[in-house]
Amino acid sequence: MSRVLKVLAVLTAALILLVSAWFWAALSWSYSSGERAGWVQKLSHKGWICKTWEGELALVSLPGSAVEKFYFTVRDEAVAQQIMKAMGKRVSLHYEEKVGLPTTCFGETRHFVTKVEVTPDIPLGPGVSLPTGAASAPAVSPAPALPASR
Repeated sequence: MSRVLKVLAVLTAALILLVSAWFWAALSWSYSSGERAGWVQKLSHKGWICKTWEGELALVSLPGSAVEKFYFTVRDEAVAQQIMKAMGKRVSLHYEEKVGLPTTCFGETRHFVTKVEVTPDIPLGPGVSLPTGAASAPAVSPAPALPASR
């Protein structure tokens, strides 16, 4: 009987070690990395047991084109706070795509944001950008008053 318990203990330990190694590898290895630019329109802290920040970035490539959404997960509290401070501004999100995570406990998406940068200009095309700062906006002179009609 004790031999069966020893074998069972060794198999259980091996299974726990194998599962732990899988989680470590899936969290530390990135399938891809990149960056997306747009406007964060949603960021919420959600989850029953494992709370993560889940967000939505509106991507607009050219004025008048359809809006595409980029769904992302943030695990770092400091990065989530930076994103919340940048709400309403155009941002660039640096992300890593993780593949092979067996549960949604680590995040609802495969895209984990690691860094956020506020981008001051809106690119209109290669080499052409529209400044968004109020200081760089051209001065507008008031329209001349129209003569009163009788």
